[in-house]
Amino acid sequence: MSQRNTVIRTLNDVGLAAWFGGSLMGAVGLNGAAEQEGGNLRTARVASNGWARWTPVNAAAIGLHLVGAVGIGVVNRRRMVAQRGVGAASVAKTVVTAAALAATAYARVLGKKIELASSPNPGDAQRAEDLPVEVEQAQQQLSIVQWAIPVLTGVLEVLNALHGEQQRPGQQVAGVLQRAVSLPAQLRAAA
Repeated sequence: MSQRNTVIRTLNDVGLAAWFGGSLMGAVGLNGAAEQEGGNLRTARVASNGWARWTPVNAAAIGLHLVGAVGIGVVNRRRMVAQRGVGAASVAKTVVTAAALAATAYARVLGKKIELASSPNPGDAQRAEDLPVEVEQAQQQLSIVQWAIPVLTGVLEVLNALHGEQQRPGQQVAGVLQRAVSLPAQLRAAA
């Protein structure tokens, strides 16, 4: 019988929901509104200011999600081995999470370049020059990367739903039986 893990599931789900929703709103709403205003220096500054304000909230959301995801992994470690499909879904979630983290970090680097370059402070413009990407290139890359984050976090939402389905008692029994039946063949193939 399954035990309840409400707190870690809540951390996982609420953190992921904020990460997904914030990135999608930013790409559609904030960046879309800034582009509609003409994409000049002032609108780049406004969009950058909005993203800078969101960054600490997003970091907290990502942290909550990661704590919850690790907690879920710990409490389900036996199922990952014993129930067919759970380990593969867990590996997929780990890979997609790593990709989403990389895309988020890279988007922040690109956003910081644009933020510093659009600042009225001359010192910020100099700091922008120290970043390894040109402003125009940063804007082009960010227009792509900003969509990768909600896509990847959306995939994580789907994988969370799959994990939820795998926890149904009937799925657990079937998955454990399938693993038990296939284990002798796997051992013979490995020998």
